[in-house]
Amino acid sequence: MQQQTKRETVGHSFRFAQISDPHLTSLEGVRASDLMNKRLLGYLSWLKRRRAEHQRDLLDALIDDLGRTRPDHLIVTGDLTHIGLPDEFRQARQWLQGIGAPEDITVIPGNHDAYTRTRPEQTIDLWTEYMISDPAEYQATGIFPSLRIRGPAAIIGLSSALPTAPFLATGRVDADQLQALPSLLDETARRGLFRILVIHHSPAAGVDKWRKRLTNRSNLQALLARHGAELVLHGHTHRAIWSNLPTTGGPLPVICTPSASAVGHKAGRRSAYNLYRLEPGEHAWRLVVETHSCAASEEKFSQTGERELQIQRPLI
Repeated sequence: MQQQTKRETVGHSFRFAQISDPHLTSLEGVRASDLMNKRLLGYLSWLKRRRAEHQRDLLDALIDDLGRTRPDHLIVTGDLTHIGLPDEFRQARQWLQGIGAPEDITVIPGNHDAYTRTRPEQTIDLWTEYMISDPAEYQATGIFPSLRIRGPAAIIGLSSALPTAPFLATGRVDADQLQALPSLLDETARRGLFRILVIHHSPAAGVDKWRKRLTNRSNLQALLARHGAELVLHGHTHRAIWSNLPTTGGPLPVICTPSASAVGHKAGRRSAYNLYRLEPGEHAWRLVVETHSCAASEEKFSQTGERELQIQRPLI
């Protein structure tokens, strides 16, 4: 990786947004032959409930608002599809191409994007350019962990998505990612970068139900406790959640935002996104987090909250 000192990142602000779980695809016209596995349950869930909960008009309004707030970078924390069909991946790729260039958008997969075992060239590989590391920065064995340097930030992507049995939506970070992650965190810390870890399932305890949890959460927690990061962004819960993980450098903020397309039939789940403003200082980072939500009576977004964090820079 290229060398960069802490002083080189002082004074350069960076604005990025997080959206999650857009479930932007349609299952209209799906063939019966595509549903001869766990996907049948997912299709029935979509037919009965999810297609009414996830509305493309809301997602379009959110994207329009991003055009107004104009972040430097967009992070999508998984679940672009419903049941991970190849046609859904093509729909999602077309959507991504319509909203921005691969260098301006970072994507990780969610459990719905890994609903069953598939041929990667027909599914997840279609999003590779939105997930892959900067070639000059990091050469990974696979796609994940990924590293994308944007301004003073190191965006580090993990995949917790894997096929599961019916009625389960658990995730797992595989051994190869856990083995590669410590050196990636240490090197980006030495470079004085603000390390943003992006994952679909939460590494914090008490966030997800048992059947939706990150099954090796304790392994990732232990790794982060030793090597640190400045921020974790995740999805999966369809709710706004703030958690913390203990690390040797102090509490690590862990933030989730609701589904980007949700009508919000349950309280606290209507479409929203977070806009982050990162301002580096010599000894601490200033992170301002704006919540932009959709009004219940109309498809219009506005700022509905703001929080400020002071995050200490690690001693190198």
